[in-house]
Amino acid sequence: MTTIAELPPGFADKVLSAQSTFRSVMDAMARPGSVQRIVPGAGAPEPMMRGTAAIALTLFDHDTPLWLDARMAAISDIVKWLKFHTGAPVVQDCSIASFALISDGALLPALERFALGTSEYPDRSTTVILQVESLESGRSFELRGPGIDGTATLQASIKPFDLFERLHVNEALFPRGIDAVLVADDAVVAIPRTTRVVSKGS
Repeated sequence: MTTIAELPPGFADKVLSAQSTFRSVMDAMARPGSVQRIVPGAGAPEPMMRGTAAIALTLFDHDTPLWLDARMAAISDIVKWLKFHTGAPVVQDCSIASFALISDGALLPALERFALGTSEYPDRSTTVILQVESLESGRSFELRGPGIDGTATLQASIKPFDLFERLHVNEALFPRGIDAVLVADDAVVAIPRTTRVVSKGS
């Protein structure tokens, strides 16, 4: 049984690290498909990646209900680490979650099951944080939308393989919808609800 003292530490410098991570995430959101680096290393229990841990320490708090995929939810050290460092309540019902942490794309539920926001409050939707194998190699995806000059190309190894097809639900929902943040170790790419995948290579 891990005690709180034995859990991996969060940020060494909370304020500077949170500011730096926040800037990386905002840059990723402003320029969909661009790979941003999360510089501050944050210790976290396996299988949580460093980038995921830094985002959690920066964006989660006691007002952000959090849903974990079955793999993460089953690891008591992850649940304890998140509660200790962020105070975010871990919920069983993904439809009320502000954030969802997905360690394994095969465990991603149907996106319609998450909070999709309302017409009055479209921001009250779930942001899905999905750990992926690579954001620098793999299939090529061509993205269009606000924040992209013409098209942007993303090379990535992603599960589920049909993630971008699933994100098409956003087109009918707009301005409601799901924002996705992809994490591979310390690299992060944002796919906001306004971004469309127009083509993909093999």
